[in-house]
Amino acid sequence: MKIEISKISKNEISEMDVFSWPIWSCEVSEFNWEYDQQESCLLLEGEVEVKSNIETVKFGGGDFVVFPKGLKCKWKVIRPVRKHYSFS
Repeated sequence: MKIEISKISKNEISEMDVFSWPIWSCEVSEFNWEYDQQESCLLLEGEVEVKSNIETVKFGGGDFVVFPKGLKCKWKVIRPVRKHYSFS
């Protein structure tokens, strides 16, 4: 269960209608999380480190991130986050 991090083009953002997705924000903090559905998100701002039992990844503003269903992880919000997100 790997976390996918990529940069996507403005065309891809438009095709997926990302800017119509809800926005979630979070201040600097640490918390455990489990994904009962796949989540796709586009970070508008912030910096995050996510640690699972197989990897630790960092991502930030401009990154498109996909978290797989079933992932258990610990979030460390390094700089306050705002992101568009969608569950599937």
